Amino acid sequence: MNFFLKIVFLFFIGCELSLGLEVLFRRFISKNNPERRWINPGFLIGPYLPLYGTGLVALYLMASVDSSFIKNIYLQKAFVFLSMAVMMTLIEYITGLIFIRHLKVKLWDYTDEWGNIKGIICPKFSLAWALIGGVYYFFVHPYILEALTWLSNNLAFSFVIGMFFGIFIIDLGYSFRVVDKIKKYAKENDIVVRYDEFKADIAQALKRDKQRSKFMFIFGTVQPLTEQLKAYKEKLEKLEKLKNVKGVAEKIKTNKNK
Repeated sequence: MNFFLKIVFLFFIGCELSLGLEVLFRRFISKNNPERRWINPGFLIGPYLPLYGTGLVALYLMASVDSSFIKNIYLQKAFVFLSMAVMMTLIEYITGLIFIRHLKVKLWDYTDEWGNIKGIICPKFSLAWALIGGVYYFFVHPYILEALTWLSNNLAFSFVIGMFFGIFIIDLGYSFRVVDKIKKYAKENDIVVRYDEFKADIAQALKRDKQRSKFMFIFGTVQPLTEQLKAYKEKLEKLEKLKNVKGVAEKIKTNKNK
């Protein structure tokens, strides 16, 4: 089977299968969604996450690496897990850094996690990547190989993948236009927009105004995007003032106790 077609198929599967996991994480665990609303993860409007698609391709390539030069079987497995964790953490860091520096958008935020680096990566989620890598290596990779064999005998399925990528490219164009508007506003006002938090705020505002929230087209509301961003900026300013007041209060309390 054509190597490029294999990579495309893996990217497609990774983009799709990861969606449910991330939706549930944002609904029940994420700190950026205190209202516990259903939020479409990522910056695209469609049901796919390119970060995970890239990650699955990386896991496939890492699992295919010959580690027989390590004689001890347990050290072999440890090497594979560590390599997968490092690779996935690196992908996460580079992606997060690009979005923050060049697009002024933070797709996820680990600021409150121990040992985090710029709120983009942290030991806790690097361990999670290692566990995901282990699950993939033992339980998913063999089936991936079987699926690729099936595809080699049913190339008509490549038409489905072609349709997916056609929609995916259109989505990229639309979503990057939205992100570009956010970037311009964020640069002018010297802020970084936490994407999940921003979308959760829009959903809350829609509920307050008795409008129906859209899972995919969350920005396609009656209120212009600039107004939504203005409300988000005002919220950040209020939180910053509250933080400063608490800081002053803590200093006063500390001085009194001395």
